[in-house]
Amino acid sequence: MNDAPPNITIERKHNHVELCLNEAVLFDAKTSGFEAFEFRHNALPELRFSDIGLATTFIGRKIAAPLMISSMTGGFDKAVMLNRRFAEAAEHFGIPLGIGSMRQALENGSQRESFSIVRKYAPSVPVLANIGAPEVAKGLSADDIRIILELVEADALIVHLNAAQELFQPEGDTDFRHVLHKLSRLAAAVPVPVIAKEVGCGISGECARKLLDAGVKVIDIAGAGGISWQKVEEFRYLRLAGKENRFSSEALGELLNWGIPTASCLIEVAELKKLPESPEFEIIASGGIRSGLDIAKALALGANIAASAGQLLKAVHEDHLEKTIETWLNDLRAVLFLTGTATPEQLRKQHLTYKNRQIFS
Repeated sequence: MNDAPPNITIERKHNHVELCLNEAVLFDAKTSGFEAFEFRHNALPELRFSDIGLATTFIGRKIAAPLMISSMTGGFDKAVMLNRRFAEAAEHFGIPLGIGSMRQALENGSQRESFSIVRKYAPSVPVLANIGAPEVAKGLSADDIRIILELVEADALIVHLNAAQELFQPEGDTDFRHVLHKLSRLAAAVPVPVIAKEVGCGISGECARKLLDAGVKVIDIAGAGGISWQKVEEFRYLRLAGKENRFSSEALGELLNWGIPTASCLIEVAELKKLPESPEFEIIASGGIRSGLDIAKALALGANIAASAGQLLKAVHEDHLEKTIETWLNDLRAVLFLTGTATPEQLRKQHLTYKNRQIFS
C-alpha cells in the first residue's frame, strides 16, 4: 500500500474534486476525436421514435442504457454525499456505477462509508469497485480483495492504470514494475470480471492485447479529451504542495496534454475483436464524453457502452445530474431514429463518415 498518511490521502481526494470543478484541467491541445465523425442520415428510418429502446447488456447484466457513471471519488467526508447522488442517479436510470479509487479504504477504515453507501442507494445496478495499478503491482492480499469487493458488493473490479497521474502527483507512486504479472494473478483469483481502465491518457491496441492476455474482461479506454489528471496533479504540486516545476517549459505543455485521443484508442481496441484468436471482451469508451451524440459515435466505433466522469461531476455540483443524463439519452435516441436504428447494438452497423469520406459501415 501507499505510505502516505491517511489524512494526506483524505486531503488529496478532496483536492481532486475541488480542482476538477474549479480549475482549467481539461485537455486543451487535443480533443477526444469524436468531432471528426458524423452519421449518414437515413431518410427512411422505418420505425417509430417512441418504440426506440436503449436497453443493452454489460458484464452479463441487463442495463437500461449504454452509459455508465464513471469512477470519480470516495474516501473523504464530502464523498458520502457525492457517491449517494451518483448512486441515486444510477439506480433511477438503471445504469452502471464506477467507484473512485478504494486505496484509502485499505489504508484505514475511517471513510469506508463513502464507498459502501452506493449499495444502499443503488441496490439493483452493476457497481464496480476500483483499485490502482501500483497497489496491484505491490500485491493485494486476499483480505484486501475481500474488503474492496464486499464494501460495495461489487459486480466487477476496475484496475486503473494511471502512470501519468502518478508521475505528476506530489506523493505519486511511480513503481509500475510487475503490473501485468500481478494483474494476471488478480484476474485469476477474483470471483468477478476485471476491468482495466486508464484515467485519461488512453489504452492502445497493443496494450489492450496484453491486458486481454492477462485475463482482463473489459477495456475502459479512457482516452485523452476530457480531464487531464496531469493538470490536476500539477496544480496540487505547484500550488498546494508549494514545489517548483520539475519539467522544462518546452516539454511541459505536451506532457500536460499527453495521451491518445479517445476515438483513436477506440478504433485500435475495437479492431482486436475481429482477430480470430482474440478472447471475447467488452469496451467502455470514456474520455471526453459530453453528450449523447458522443455516446452514439462511441457505439458506432465499437464500444459496448460509454462512460463519463468530469461532466457528471459538474452536473451533480450544479444540481442537474438527472437532467443531464436524461438529455444525453434523448440525444442518443435521436441518433438512433435518424439512422433508422432500433437498438444500441444495431448502431454499430450504421455508416459513419469521417471528413465526408465513408470509412466505417
